[in-house]
Amino acid sequence: MSTFYWPIRVYYEDTDSGGMVYHASHLRFFERARTEWLRDLGLEQDVLRQELGIAFVVHSINVLYRRPARFNALLQVATRVLRRRRASLTFDQRILGDDNELICEATVTVACVDVATGSPKAVPDALTAECIHAT
Repeated sequence: MSTFYWPIRVYYEDTDSGGMVYHASHLRFFERARTEWLRDLGLEQDVLRQELGIAFVVHSINVLYRRPARFNALLQVATRVLRRRRASLTFDQRILGDDNELICEATVTVACVDVATGSPKAVPDALTAECIHAT
């Protein structure tokens, strides 16, 4: 399974009063990278919602903060599918700094849900090829 990388620049709005990336900003970085991963596969979230009636919602997240990142740093968010289930995907996501220094890591499980009912719905077949090696 390949790893998808997405660059993120740290802006002032991403930092706390000490000039370090605020803890919740890491979650936004992870979310953006998952969205861009889907886009890279040719899938847009608004189209999935309109045409298939589905959305991906965070079910659980386990985050470990390793090192601080600061204003203006150029980071990479690495995203890799760990597991595909009928109605969920589990990702390994990492924020990397200079020289691939580990800033933050997370295991994120997203559920595929029917937007009308909020009930679990099968992950689209279009993701099967990308996730075929995930168990």
